[in-house]
Amino acid sequence: MKITFQPYYFAAFYTLLLIEIAIALFLKGGFIRHTFGDFLSVILIYCFIKSFVALKPMPLSIIVLLIAFSVEFLQLANILDYFNLRHNRLISTIFGTSFSIQDLIAYTLGTIFILITDISINKKSIKNES
Repeated sequence: MKITFQPYYFAAFYTLLLIEIAIALFLKGGFIRHTFGDFLSVILIYCFIKSFVALKPMPLSIIVLLIAFSVEFLQLANILDYFNLRHNRLISTIFGTSFSIQDLIAYTLGTIFILITDISINKKSIKNES
């Protein structure tokens, strides 16, 4: 594992962060807020980690999926109630408030998407270097 700054991934992270903030601020429900936002969230985490750590796509994808699943299962355990944070709007927005199988599916699809995308980008960059 090598620490290195990769501006391409940081730009993608920053763009996705702005999109996620816009979704949280302006959409109160629906597919975009509840499903597509979760899909994007794993891509956001992937790009953030990849901005600073050089990891191969597959191990990083597994790490990101484990993080997302862990947060979702903590919702099932009512972790916000345990820490008395249920009424903190920022924390509730970031961590979510309720467990959903649909969220797990969105995380999985987002992880598969970024894995395939990153592998294809890496193949193209290796091809262009040759």
